[in-house]
Amino acid sequence: MKGRVLIIAGSDPSGGAGIQADIKTVTALGGYAAAAITALTVQNTHGVTGVHAVPPEVIAAQIEAVMEDVGADAVKIGMIGGIEAAAAIQAALSRWAETIPVVLDPVLAATSGDALAEKGVAEAIMARLAPLSALLTPNMEEAAQLTDLAVDDRASMTRAGEAVLAAGAGAALVTGGHLQTDPLEDILVSSSGTRIFFSPRIETTSTHGTGCTLASAIATGFAQGLSLEPAIERAVAYVQGAVRDAPGYGGGRGPLNHAHTVRSG
Repeated sequence: MKGRVLIIAGSDPSGGAGIQADIKTVTALGGYAAAAITALTVQNTHGVTGVHAVPPEVIAAQIEAVMEDVGADAVKIGMIGGIEAAAAIQAALSRWAETIPVVLDPVLAATSGDALAEKGVAEAIMARLAPLSALLTPNMEEAAQLTDLAVDDRASMTRAGEAVLAAGAGAALVTGGHLQTDPLEDILVSSSGTRIFFSPRIETTSTHGTGCTLASAIATGFAQGLSLEPAIERAVAYVQGAVRDAPGYGGGRGPLNHAHTVRSG
């Protein structure tokens, strides 16, 4: 087991997204996962019917309890939920963010389209958490909300990534699953320039938690010593395998097979 990842995110009882997907991803890639839970959601493959926020001071206490004892080699932030939670996370991580890479998946809505963040969270992410982050991984809709730009093609994905960098993030990976292209195009914007990661489009309804899974896989790569582009390459390949081997559970947007890397001896 190599690489400690502290995950800060919400819980998905159906196991397809959130903390559950994150822990499975880190474990399947050989890392050690710890978790600070920001919210309890009521959801399944059909959608979200309830969100119950954890008090901000409890979120901060969880982060501090992990960091002061087990420690972390990387941090993954997912669902934040509220503005006060964003402030608490910023304060709690400020002691470590300069030396530990942070991967932020700006979860604003579930795969079903249901909202998972209150009004103002996108602005709080850009103002408070982007400057702490080595990488943000928004999809096109999230990138549009973060930057107030229309994001509907490769050029606008790049512009949104540049806006995320201008907010202080180290890099932005704008994922292109909402573009009807084959292959899929995920665009990395960093201080080194722009790179497009191509991957085959898989026709499937098993897409619940793909964003959570991708960000956690990248964070695991960072924790294990991979640099930015190799960490993304491995993460994209891992998500592809997890989608391809999806178990077909649920009647809506089904979960991935996070354990596809695990083979019984």
